[in-house]
Amino acid sequence: MIRLDRVTKYFAVKEERKYILKDVSLTIPGGVNLGILGLNGSGKSTLLRMLGGIDFPNSGRIESDVDFSWPLGLSGGFQGSLTGKENAQFICRVYNRSEREIEETLAFILEFSELGPYFDMPVKTYSAGMKARLSFGTSLAFDFDYYLIDEVLSVGDPKFKKKAKAALDDLLHRRNFLLVSHSLPVLKQMCDSGIVLADGCMSYFGDINEAIGCYQSL
Repeated sequence: MIRLDRVTKYFAVKEERKYILKDVSLTIPGGVNLGILGLNGSGKSTLLRMLGGIDFPNSGRIESDVDFSWPLGLSGGFQGSLTGKENAQFICRVYNRSEREIEETLAFILEFSELGPYFDMPVKTYSAGMKARLSFGTSLAFDFDYYLIDEVLSVGDPKFKKKAKAALDDLLHRRNFLLVSHSLPVLKQMCDSGIVLADGCMSYFGDINEAIGCYQSL
């Protein structure tokens, strides 16, 4: 379950407020794969960051009885002066992994992300796609109730896209996720329900096809 209680989120733009959410109260049931739809700039990625705990509402509360991954596909969240490996080691220690478990986790992340020697280079030298691959591989190395996914299927070359899609298909059988994507076929295939963001409002639809219909009417 995800519950928003009078949540307001805005950004100050030229002495005006750009509202992502404006006094939104909404309860989203748990156990569903959820597609997030909205026009560019509607706040889809901001919503994922708030659920992932790396951004916060200006007012109101977001409550949940599940744990979320950090948003896969977003390039933020890493310390740029540290290497990819050092960032991953830090996360492992936050989650109290043993030295042997850390070695195994790092090996998995390196293999999945296909970063090669860049794994030992500062993250600030990475492209946005490389940061997304590091984020994706690191998230898959940990168990969460919900995975937050932001356009990760558009990252990388065809080989990596195929690997990412296979990983998400596997997650589909074990965990739930919230997916931001502009690909309507992907949303139809992978999501049960949907939410649509528009003009500071957020609407929940129990059927992803209804959510897509609302989105297409914007």
